[in-house]
Amino acid sequence: MTPPRITVLGECVADAFTEPTGTRNELALRVLPGGGPANTAVSLARLGTPARFLARLSDDVFGRLFRAHLEASGVDLSYAVEAAEPSTLAVAELDAQGQAAFSFHAQNTADWQWTSGELAEVDLSGTACVHTGSLALVREPGAVVVEEFLATASRRTTISIDPNVRPLLVHPDVYRARLAHWCGLADILRLSEDDLELLLPGTPPEQACDTWHAAGARLVVITLGADGALASLDGERLRVPAVTTRVADTVGAGDSFTAGLLHHLAARGSLGGRLADLGLDDVAEACRFATRVAALTCSVTGPNPPWRDQLALLATAGDA
Repeated sequence: MTPPRITVLGECVADAFTEPTGTRNELALRVLPGGGPANTAVSLARLGTPARFLARLSDDVFGRLFRAHLEASGVDLSYAVEAAEPSTLAVAELDAQGQAAFSFHAQNTADWQWTSGELAEVDLSGTACVHTGSLALVREPGAVVVEEFLATASRRTTISIDPNVRPLLVHPDVYRARLAHWCGLADILRLSEDDLELLLPGTPPEQACDTWHAAGARLVVITLGADGALASLDGERLRVPAVTTRVADTVGAGDSFTAGLLHHLAARGSLGGRLADLGLDDVAEACRFATRVAALTCSVTGPNPPWRDQLALLATAGDA
């Protein structure tokens, strides 16, 4: 049975990776379509979940690349806005462990210019979950519009948020000031250990979960890199180990984890409301599935999440 639709809202960013040319005064860039929300939408669609992406896509060279990539992965762009502004560019430098450090070129680009009229046109009938996060929630002028859209959507769908803090573009204080409000809107909060350190420096993950539960989020999942993930459902907690894999880089791994988590929950009929029937065993299964999706993403270069049939490489009995 096909899982219900998940609608993802946010940015699509041109991820440019530096490559050696053998010439001292030249720099080559390999450009791949990325951006946290776009990566999540692509991963969902490749896993078999009907995924709709609410984006503002430029008609420049990068915007055309985004559209082709999203459509080739099966993402529904029927509500994507054709934007007049240019695309956002992020230049990534990878360290020896495959971790990426980004510099952003994002001034007055298409992704942040949402208007109430654009989102008022979106039909959420048939959508079980709305997922968003990253820069779309903090970059003006569109951030407030996105929050208003989430507040309206929460009356009929599950809300999932990934803060995906980008301190080079927006100071962490901006995220901190809004996070309690987001938890009041969200049923699911997924973030990385790097996000945790930026949002609540020095705070143990378990204590952070309790803080965010108190603000309203029922399910909090913190991904811990090679140490797997910590999940907390209304204060009941579990840890799931990471899947061992050869790491090409970690770009898009968190986004793929989120997609795996939401795909698995949707396939089990757990999305569509306030997670009322969700149990800790369900969360454990969903997290185990999500770690496999993230591991396969880490095994290739760039934000290139796996297709459903590729999961057979790491499949275990009983998973979706």
